[in-house]
Order: sequence, then structure tokens, then C-alpha cells
Amino acid sequence: MNKFIRTISLVLALVQAATSVAQVNVSGQSMKSEKNYIPTGIPIMMIAPDAVSSGMGDVGVATLPDCYSAHFNNAKYAFIDGDLGLSLTYTPWLRKLQVYDMNLLYLGGFKRLNNRSTVAATLTYFSLGDLVNTDADGNKIGTMMPNEFAIDVTYAMKLDDHLSLGATGRFLTSDLTNGQDVSNPAGVTTTHPGRSLAADIGLYYTTAIDKQQEIAAGLHISNLGAKLSYSDDDNDKEFLPANLRIGGRYSNIIDEYNRVNVMLDFNKLLVPSRPIPFDPVRYNSIGVVEGALLSFADAPGGFTEELQEVQVSFGAEYWYADIFALRAGYFFEHENKGGRQYLTLGAGVRYNIYKFDFSYLVPTTLIGNNPLTNTIRISLTAVFDTPKK
Repeated sequence: MNKFIRTISLVLALVQAATSVAQVNVSGQSMKSEKNYIPTGIPIMMIAPDAVSSGMGDVGVATLPDCYSAHFNNAKYAFIDGDLGLSLTYTPWLRKLQVYDMNLLYLGGFKRLNNRSTVAATLTYFSLGDLVNTDADGNKIGTMMPNEFAIDVTYAMKLDDHLSLGATGRFLTSDLTNGQDVSNPAGVTTTHPGRSLAADIGLYYTTAIDKQQEIAAGLHISNLGAKLSYSDDDNDKEFLPANLRIGGRYSNIIDEYNRVNVMLDFNKLLVPSRPIPFDPVRYNSIGVVEGALLSFADAPGGFTEELQEVQVSFGAEYWYADIFALRAGYFFEHENKGGRQYLTLGAGVRYNIYKFDFSYLVPTTLIGNNPLTNTIRISLTAVFDTPKK
């Protein structure tokens, strides 16, 4: 991959791990051996797309089913309330760095087919704004509007009254150069958008303890698909951000007006760690399934480093009269694997079939000018019930 595309990829890595202290030199070897960040293509697919989960530390695998279930656990759609739902989320990105044309847009919807099955579709679109392409002498040779998007379709069904299964097919495109030729030390590289197909599979279990209390658990494997390439060089491909997410929820209806939900998620990338020293030939030869299996036991630092690759999310939600909601949460990623650590706050209001949600992110690390500072998300949702006869 040429230098220009690597520059854009660095921006994308910043999106995924904005507080990352893991740096890699041009040979691919960590500058500090204890820091070994795992890079992927299209990292935006790992960003929580909505203001509900992002107000609770990015939890979502076992939260109450909603229009954003495709991202966190597609199996939840089978238990969703309502006959038809639509959602929209807007996220202005990296405003702390005074970047004003980078935005994330998420559109989603679901339709219940019958009492046991539901279909859904979503669109994720990320714009990196305008970037100027220059030649080796610094002369402007074109302007690009890099962007990435994903379109997916989901089917979820109840296996019984407590357990559901979900499956998703996804088409992804990462267009970083708009097809322009890019200069590099070896000459000129002809580029093209990176495209891939991926699949998700999820399980969701929920049961009542009594009339007031409920527990739920979920498992979700996402973005398992073919590697991305931005040129015809087969030796320079990037893994998709395949991810394993597991977690649980506890809900308590305190009384007629008060309800609380408490959630805990664990995430791990199903992407192989970069060996130290880095061997690009060997690394590029690893297949997708092989890489997912290796990801559990290939960290250069052994079991201790494998544990560092697990991200932890914790969140809580309070509802008053099913009208007003307050949320809070915390996200933790080890400093050797990116260092994202932040507190999240959120609120929501429901009126009739409509719901408005807002979330705000507060970094807790002390790493310079944190680009995630003041990140907000705004979500609008409408859920329609089947008319009663």
C-alpha cells in the first residue's frame, strides 16, 4: 500500500482508536514492544452508531432490543417490540481537532414478519471530508472525498420463547482515493475502492426472574469476511474488524414509574496480532478464518497480552414512566491495545411513537489533545405498532 493510502488509513485508525498510544514504524515493528495495536480496514464498523448504547459505554449485546440491534446483536430483533421501526443517527466526528467535515451517518429499519421472525436493514456512511492529493513535488493533482459505507440485511427468528438467532449479510466499501493514481517511491500506483462481503451471527437469550426482574445474555460475531485491498497488490490486504462480543443485562421494574437496566459487555477483535518483529509476508498469508482462530493465542506477549486485547464496556440506564431516560457508562481498552478509556453520559425522551436520544463522551485518559473529547451522537427513532382489530 502506498504512502498516501497509509496516511488516510492513519486517519481511519485515529477514528477507531483516537487515544491510541500504540505506534508502528514503517517496517511494521512496534516502537515499544509492549504496545501492539491491532490495525484493521474500515475501523468505523467498530464504532457504536447510536446515542443509546454510546450513552452507556458502548454496551449493546444484551441490551433491550431496538432499531440498532444489527450493530450489537442481530438476534435481538426477534424480541423487538413493534411492527415497524425506523432510526437515524448523526455523529459529527473529531470536532475537538477542528475537523468540521468528518461525519458518521447511520440509517436503520426493521419489519416484523410474524410473531417469531423479523427482518432489518441498515446503512452506515462515513465521510472523511475533502483531502488534497499532491505529487512528489507537492503540486496539487486532485481533490478527493474519501468515504466508507456498509449496507446490510438481517433476519432474526425465535428458536423458542427465550432464545433467538440472527444472521446478517453485509456489503462494505472503503473508497479512500476516488480511483486516482497515487505517487509513491516505487512509481505510481493505480488504486480502486476496497470492497468486501461480510457476515454476522448472533444469539440472544432472555428470561424473567419474576414479575419485576429480567436477565438477558448475548453473543455476537460480526464483520467476518474477505480482506480489503486498495490496489492490485495481493500482498497488501487488510483484515476487516471481525469482532466477538459477549455480555449480559439485568433489568428491574422497581415500580409503576421507575425501571433500571444494568449491562456489561466484553469485546475482542478476531484479527491476528502483529508479530514482533513484523513479518509482512507471513502476516499477509493468514486467511480470515485462520486469523480469527489464531487471535486467541498469537499475542507476542502471551496470555497476558491476550487479556489486554479484551475491551470492557459497562452501562446503566434509568427510565421514568417510560418517558424520560438517563444513561451512563464506561469503556475500557488497555493502553497497549489502543488506550481508549472514556466515560459516557446520555439521555432520552419518548413521546408517542417517537424517541429522541443524546449521548456525550468524556475521555478519562490524559493523552494530550484527545480527539474524542466532546463527541456527541444524536438519534431519532420511530416505532409503529400493528393496528389493533
